[in-house]
Amino acid sequence: MTITTVLLGLILVLNIIFAVFVIFQERRDASSTWAWLLVLFFIPVLGFIMYLLLGQNLSRSRLFKWEDKKKIGIEQSLDIQLKNIRSGQFEFHNEPERFSQELIYMHLLGNDAPMTRDNSVEIFTDGNDKFDQLLNDIKSARHHIHLQYYIIKNDNLGKRIREALINKAKEGVKVRVLYDELGSRGLTRRFFSELRKAGGEVEVFFPSKFALINFRLNYRNHRKIVIIDGKIGYIGGFNIGDEYLGLNPRFGYWRDTHLRILGTSVHAIQTRFILDWNQASYSHDIEYDPVLFPDPEMKGSVGLQIVTSGPDSEWSQIKNGYIKMISLANKSILIQTPYFIPDASLLDALRIACLSGVEVKIMIPNKPDHIFVYWATLSNIGELLKAGAQVYIYDYGFIHAKSIVVDERITTVGTANIDIRSLNLNFEINAFIYDTKIAKALITAFERDMEHSRLLTWDSYQQRSKWIRFKESISRLLSPIL
Repeated sequence: MTITTVLLGLILVLNIIFAVFVIFQERRDASSTWAWLLVLFFIPVLGFIMYLLLGQNLSRSRLFKWEDKKKIGIEQSLDIQLKNIRSGQFEFHNEPERFSQELIYMHLLGNDAPMTRDNSVEIFTDGNDKFDQLLNDIKSARHHIHLQYYIIKNDNLGKRIREALINKAKEGVKVRVLYDELGSRGLTRRFFSELRKAGGEVEVFFPSKFALINFRLNYRNHRKIVIIDGKIGYIGGFNIGDEYLGLNPRFGYWRDTHLRILGTSVHAIQTRFILDWNQASYSHDIEYDPVLFPDPEMKGSVGLQIVTSGPDSEWSQIKNGYIKMISLANKSILIQTPYFIPDASLLDALRIACLSGVEVKIMIPNKPDHIFVYWATLSNIGELLKAGAQVYIYDYGFIHAKSIVVDERITTVGTANIDIRSLNLNFEINAFIYDTKIAKALITAFERDMEHSRLLTWDSYQQRSKWIRFKESISRLLSPIL
């Protein structure tokens, strides 16, 4: 018996043992389990390494701890709202809220997401407008700036934001910046050295503990939020970089959706930042201070809930919110997403809506920024075309918006794409909004984007080449782990 034979036999035995571990110990969903088993079977040694880097299960981890949530009244507010809904005494202020009462209850119970109604919401669909307003708000900050992005780039926009933060830190404003290591992999610690010297603090989410090795590589913080003085909150799809201003020739015009929020819901965004910050920080934890949660100076009338999700959660809260919204639809569903790789439950919900006579419109990009994800998207789109959905291919540039509008009543905008990565693996945040004016504004934006899109029909989809069908099949097979 040769050494090669012994080694091959050992690899086979270890592969079987590891496969058993994947199936029984990790208790993944079936599609993800099969995808990893295929990887282990076809590339046994490299597959093992890939699993160590990409396949850990965080569902049993309690990563985020901040007991001071009690002090800002979240638990009391939740208890009162849940009690009133259960007893039938909950006051629904408008028709969208009454229409969405089951969705509101689900987010209260499953995500500790209080319903707030004193908000005003401004929608941005253009990066120049969004960042101009953000820079103005940064310049106006008096107490603190909390900024968290998945991607921060060392380019003109990144430097403009950095310089604005440095100036505020020198004025005595408390500046905290949190970014994801993988998303901002081109960023070095030196980029924020001047901000640190000015008194600002910078932390990195899930950094590598060893050079070039990160055992939490697959779980990224995809949130993009800013809180200024506890009064202004930003949430949505724009990252920080020149390409989000439409300056990257590869993508052209960058179409995204972001919200600027005033009102009590900013407290929920602030809480999420503190939880993420304290998880990433080793020596600069944020302690409770009432100045971080001031009463709104100007009160609006928009009702909304801030909902978060991540791989450490017991429930897939944002995905469940998407499915519940779809199930409530009677007339129409409008979806904009850069990636369309739903799991079986979400795909079934949309297919049922189509077959029930609900008008389902989905808008996706005409070009990839992640090639396998793009082909998996086209494969899944075919399932809904067959069921009667209308699919629009955005041709003006790249559409990165993550939004759903149902029946001109309820909407959601945030960071979560309609793909398995966002809904199961990434840390995400979305606003679920119960307001007719906001819904109509997003419908108007969708209709404006339709003017720069082409309709993909079932007939034209069937005419794609065998090579494209092959790429779709491979990508769809791998989609649970993309």
